[in-house]
Amino acid sequence: MKNKPDQNACPATATMALIGGRWKTIILYILSDHTRRFGEIAARMPTISRKVLTEQLKELEADGLISRTQYKEIPPRVDYAMTELGNSLTPILNDIADWGKEKVLGQTL
Repeated sequence: MKNKPDQNACPATATMALIGGRWKTIILYILSDHTRRFGEIAARMPTISRKVLTEQLKELEADGLISRTQYKEIPPRVDYAMTELGNSLTPILNDIADWGKEKVLGQTL
């Protein structure tokens, strides 16, 4: 785990060290229900550059939240999926999405 927090750190701070920032929570939400290829993730996030998406995916992989599987095919194929640790965030990500739908977008659940 690349961003392993200090044992005495605030739990919220420790969590945000792993999933904070502009893109990581969105990437995790996109992967929470399905294994996806890079292009699929990029298509769901049209405002992120490919360079930044690559960096964010590498960080999430280094922190153990997602896995990357590269297949020896031509053309090359790479899949991204949630790990067990990443999957433990799925209920939280769903709650965030539900809150956003109801409170921010005004949609009924």
